Amino acid sequence: MQVRNRLLALLALAVAATSVQAADAVVVYSSRIDVLIKPVFDAYTAKTGVPVKFITNKEAPLIERIKAEGENTLADLLLTVDAGNLWQAEQMGILQPLKSSIIAANIPSQYRSSSDSWTGLSLRARTIAYSTERVQPQELSTYEALADASWKGRLCLRTSKKVYNQSLTATLIETHGAAKAEQVLQGWVNNLATDVFADDTALLQAIDAGQCDVGLVNTYYFGRLHKDNPALKVKLFWPNQGDRGVHVNLSGAGLTKYAPHAAAAQKLLEWMTTPEAQNLFADVNQEFPANPQVKPSSEVAAWGSFKADSIPVEVAGKRQAEAIKMMDRVGWN
Repeated sequence: MQVRNRLLALLALAVAATSVQAADAVVVYSSRIDVLIKPVFDAYTAKTGVPVKFITNKEAPLIERIKAEGENTLADLLLTVDAGNLWQAEQMGILQPLKSSIIAANIPSQYRSSSDSWTGLSLRARTIAYSTERVQPQELSTYEALADASWKGRLCLRTSKKVYNQSLTATLIETHGAAKAEQVLQGWVNNLATDVFADDTALLQAIDAGQCDVGLVNTYYFGRLHKDNPALKVKLFWPNQGDRGVHVNLSGAGLTKYAPHAAAAQKLLEWMTTPEAQNLFADVNQEFPANPQVKPSSEVAAWGSFKADSIPVEVAGKRQAEAIKMMDRVGWN
């Protein structure tokens, strides 16, 4: 009897040790850099006592790593930018559906996967930036209008290789159909003032320097540059306010298929959708909260309010391949 009791006690200790280890830390594979996510995770640890470990890299290597690790993965959550990337991860089978009444209550359905495989956490608009010296706001109206001949030699674009432009193109296809969307893209390419840029910051600097008059950028790039250079001779314009609205994308996260600490990871993900975390998550990178109950920072609010496109952002993934082929056809490098 004593031996049996001793064995039962050891078994109980082993189970308890496993439980403690499972709740010991949540592991996040993140394509967002340390300075953008560490304050959020630190706040969660301070609140709950649960450590959050994270590994940062580009989204493609992280997604491939989770796939290669399979059931042996260390990752509980994948955190990345753009719905196109999250949709790809979902299609590769490395995420699992997560039914959560908390997430559903905090994040509008258009910013979540229809299969509940991921949710948005912060939003960014991909909008028009214009020179305050050479463009009057009343000259601007829609994304499509930038294809007009009046903008020939005046438009700057970022490379088509970046998922942000692929997602914008995907929504154009969804809205207009392939033929009309391709006409718009061809008009943009025809109106380029110079070669495409590697990033949005360089594009904004080109507008400021007079190299071009208008361009398409993510709002947070403008926020960063304007913070460093308040005299920047560039402003943001919200297009398509008379019809579908501004193209909005997101950063977001999903629970991995073989998450070692699934329950703990779910709690972290749910917390990141609450007002407490949303203020941190959005403000650090000058983004918009994905939770509509939370107001943007005063700096972001100063850019003005806008109507956002209501198209579900997962369209960016569903039409990504089509968008890339179209961009290639029109010569958008």
